[in-house]
Amino acid sequence: MSDLKKMYTTLLHDSFPEDLRITLGNQELVYKKRTWNIGGEVRGLRYGENPDQPAALYEQVGGELILEGVAFRGPGQGLVSALTEEHMLQAGKHPGKTNLTDVDNALNILQYLSAKPCAVILKHNNPCGAAWTDDGIAEAVSRAFWADRIAAFGGAIVVNRPLTKEAAELINSFYFEVVAAPEFEPGVVDILKARKNLRILKIPGIARLDELARSPFLDIKALFDGGLVLQTSFQSRIRSEADFLPATAEKDGTIYTARKPSRKEMDDLIFAWSVEAGVTSNSVIFVRDGVTTGIGTGEQDRVGCAELTITKARTKYADLLAFKEQNMSIFELMLAARSDSAKAAALADIRRRAEEARGGLPGSVLVSDGFFPFRDGVDLCIAQGVTAIAQPGGSLRDFEVIRAVNEATPQVAMVFTGQRSFKH
Repeated sequence: MSDLKKMYTTLLHDSFPEDLRITLGNQELVYKKRTWNIGGEVRGLRYGENPDQPAALYEQVGGELILEGVAFRGPGQGLVSALTEEHMLQAGKHPGKTNLTDVDNALNILQYLSAKPCAVILKHNNPCGAAWTDDGIAEAVSRAFWADRIAAFGGAIVVNRPLTKEAAELINSFYFEVVAAPEFEPGVVDILKARKNLRILKIPGIARLDELARSPFLDIKALFDGGLVLQTSFQSRIRSEADFLPATAEKDGTIYTARKPSRKEMDDLIFAWSVEAGVTSNSVIFVRDGVTTGIGTGEQDRVGCAELTITKARTKYADLLAFKEQNMSIFELMLAARSDSAKAAALADIRRRAEEARGGLPGSVLVSDGFFPFRDGVDLCIAQGVTAIAQPGGSLRDFEVIRAVNEATPQVAMVFTGQRSFKH
């Protein structure tokens, strides 16, 4: 057992070169391997996605890429790749690839959410809880955590405003692997350092994410055979209410048009679509009052993704009741209920209330990263109390989907995004 545990704390040696150069036609991009002096040792990444995979992190330090007049992000715009010892306020366990890519995907989401204090919690490179609010960063942290406290365990939490003492105390009361912020208020780092293995990252560039969001980056995907796919990074076209398109479709000479969302629904849809940029497809996201109420990720069919997300929402809701009322997780309560009649009664009551509350989904809006090929997924979500939906549009059955929201009582709103948001 001790040897197995050691596997996760061992730093792997990597033989990757100090410099990396990529030539695209007559343009050359120059990268330098990122290393840190931690505890007297100069090392790069602890390891890659798994403990037996050597890995290296590179920062772009030279060259520029311009394609068809579009300038891509370049040197001097690094965030995670530009981290130095100065930014690692506490290294904790030496960082590995998954820690930093979780933070990176949080920044990918936060680039569209600069308008309000926002917190995103990442686990396995997917958001498990996200919230934005006018009530300050501590409230955003709290709401993001309670959106899914189960998945938040051992995750990375990233905020877009200076971290306050109130927020730090909440973070310290639970288990996180990484916390990142543009700045930390006086005394906050001392609070966080009570968790010796916590990685505390100061990333000043978070304060200018809205500037970076204006230009794409070069997105490189490696194939199993060693080949590469290069693409322009995804850029959300939904930055304001005016960017949504009316949900309309024509079938056999009949025009179908959906209700326009209210201002509050629009605000939640903008937030949900921004979070969607960091979610593995096929996915759907439920949001209410600026907080994720359900996040479905990486499923093969859209209605199946909606079904699993709804099931998860009920479990998370029941867990929240169990934690606050019984001081144990829903799974601990299930175990205790096997031999304790009082716990069994409490479990039955909690499950009943979670079902009646439909997992806290009523009043939520919904976004889908791809269009609905059939109305079944829409009907399923409407049954959970969804009030507004945003989706790309473009399906042959858009008219059926619009008809579904129009037939709902009360009528459900729908808009099109005009773009798909797949993330593979």
